[in-house]
Amino acid sequence: MLKRSLLALSIMTILSGCSLDGDDGAAGATGPAGDAGQPGKNLPRELSIEVVGRFNTGIYGKSAAEIVQFHKASNSAFAINAADNQIEVIALANLPVAAVGNGITDDSLSSVPFTFADSVSVKDGAGNDVDVALGEANSIAIYGDLLAIAVAAPVKTANGAVLFYSLDATGSGSFVKAVAVGALPDMLTFTPDGSTVLVANEGEPDTDYSLDPEGSISVISLTDGVPADVAATINLTSDMVFSSDLLDATDYDTDAKRKALLQAAGVKFAGPPGTTVAQDLEPEYITVAADGKTAWVSLQEANAIGIIDLADMSIEVKALGMKDWGQYLIDYTNEDEVASFAKLPNVYGLYQPDSIASYQWNGATFIVSANEGDSRDWDAYSEDIRVADIIDPDELNKTFSPQLQALYDSTGGDDGLGRLKVTAALVDPDNDGVVEQLYAYGARSFSIWDQNVNMVYDSGDDFGRISAAILGNNFNSAHTENKGDNRSDDKGGEPEAIDVGTIEGRTYAFIAQERSGDLFVYDVTNPFQATFVSHYINRDFSADFELDDDLAEPCDTAEGMDCTEVPLTGDLGPESIKFIPAGDSPNGNPLLLIGNEVSGSVTVYQVTEL
Repeated sequence: MLKRSLLALSIMTILSGCSLDGDDGAAGATGPAGDAGQPGKNLPRELSIEVVGRFNTGIYGKSAAEIVQFHKASNSAFAINAADNQIEVIALANLPVAAVGNGITDDSLSSVPFTFADSVSVKDGAGNDVDVALGEANSIAIYGDLLAIAVAAPVKTANGAVLFYSLDATGSGSFVKAVAVGALPDMLTFTPDGSTVLVANEGEPDTDYSLDPEGSISVISLTDGVPADVAATINLTSDMVFSSDLLDATDYDTDAKRKALLQAAGVKFAGPPGTTVAQDLEPEYITVAADGKTAWVSLQEANAIGIIDLADMSIEVKALGMKDWGQYLIDYTNEDEVASFAKLPNVYGLYQPDSIASYQWNGATFIVSANEGDSRDWDAYSEDIRVADIIDPDELNKTFSPQLQALYDSTGGDDGLGRLKVTAALVDPDNDGVVEQLYAYGARSFSIWDQNVNMVYDSGDDFGRISAAILGNNFNSAHTENKGDNRSDDKGGEPEAIDVGTIEGRTYAFIAQERSGDLFVYDVTNPFQATFVSHYINRDFSADFELDDDLAEPCDTAEGMDCTEVPLTGDLGPESIKFIPAGDSPNGNPLLLIGNEVSGSVTVYQVTEL
């Protein structure tokens, strides 16, 4: 009993706030008031997008402003000018913080040309010096003061080279070394620590398929900033792996076995009979994880992304699946010349990303993709076909299933769904003469994928609906004339360029559409809760012009072209985006550099919170 009484007394003492210790003292004086708290910010946060500078080459339709990069030490934008086969070094040191008067016609920025030789000496595998001729530059990358330029051979099916230059405080370069790489090096990037350069060798065929080089990844190691003499290669044959424990190496040790596994998984193959897996897969664009151990490469035409293990020097190819246009709205014809949307059951889109980028969330890597779409369209082989041609007796002479025929008829037949471009490679897989499903190029969206290439988010039909709401019947214009709706039958506005960046603690994806010129901004901080933030377009649709970038002279008046008002039109054909964080920015605010290949302009946007 005594023990229980003592225990009870102890508990009461604790609960009473030590009341057995004596009387409480007098209350102290009131302390000073604390600082007022900052008001919270709603999500998504509103952004201000302003043109603060623009450089114009005055060259139209000739890819005079393609890939853009930024050199911090010289406060310069670097842009490939394919028309003159040089790099424009554009001074940004005096960039204002206020918007220019007219972003569409502004030409306040100037450049100094950065040229390179038309031939270089490289080492071969035996250490011998070999002289190689150079063609056009396709891509550039900058790490610190080291510039890397990917240059194709004069004949694109031959091996290219990467040229390295050391940049000074003015943006001028001193040649360091040239390294041989694969055929048609189309894009290159440094790993985050600058120790490696990865090169996507696209390996396109020539137009008659007499030569079709293999696609590959070149890996150039750097030691103390000096590139190795010879690049290592990740091929798309023996370096290809399949991670499933249901498979072992003997299940994919031949080209036929690899192709069968990839096709079963949904990878699209399109080419003449006898085309190998490595010839068919064409690396397009690379992004690298923050730790530099893994990279991802878009394999656009194949509707796939490759996961590159840089420790094992291997690649695993993952199919991206199909977009069901029965679940989203799409404008599929240009004949009505208005923005008109419908859901199309049994019609699918191939994601087929061009540019990709990556960022971190909760310690994991996520990949963002601009789902442009692309076809193989060469003299010796083309998969391009319109839906109407599938049932044309003089073309494919197939029959639609009852469901597809009913959809075809209800949408307007030849002038409706019949206008949509699709791939002939997937028209009738069982070859029974009856077509049940159609597969169009591109997804008219951007997507977020996890590090295993599982989809986390897709913007669905946002781009088409937002663009139509803002631009009206000017939406889905081409970049060769101001005529609305003339890309609806093809790939829509064609999401081409993408980059990610952080502003005030939030991560944003910036996506530009190549044909229409729209810029879309999404908050992707949490990849599972991505949100549309803003739309911007630096184009005047009232200007009257027409050019043809397939002509040797895109503005040739003898061919009926008229480029007189192109300078009044603004930016045409955004090809690349580079985000510059506030800490690196010449004017102290986050910036976007956008290279516009058809207008030959580089535009600098300031992106800040409102």
